[in-house]
Amino acid sequence: MDFQVGFNIAIGLAAFFGGYVLKSISENLRSLQVADVVLSEKVQKIEVLVAGEYVKHSDLAKLSSALFTKLDKISDKLDTKMDKS
Repeated sequence: MDFQVGFNIAIGLAAFFGGYVLKSISENLRSLQVADVVLSEKVQKIEVLVAGEYVKHSDLAKLSSALFTKLDKISDKLDTKMDKS
């Protein structure tokens, strides 16, 4: 076997293994892209869920009204106690 045949075999083997590595990297990249799409869909669903759980303006108005009513009652009781002493 002369030098040229050995060189051609070495280049052929290097090309074969290089192609195998590139194919493996390409398949892994595709699987990561699919996983990325799945994760982004999950994050989007979580964002919609969180955005749907904000306190509505009407609920907040009712709550603050009830809270201030209760605070006014407490203030009136404290005023009456203060007047007694």
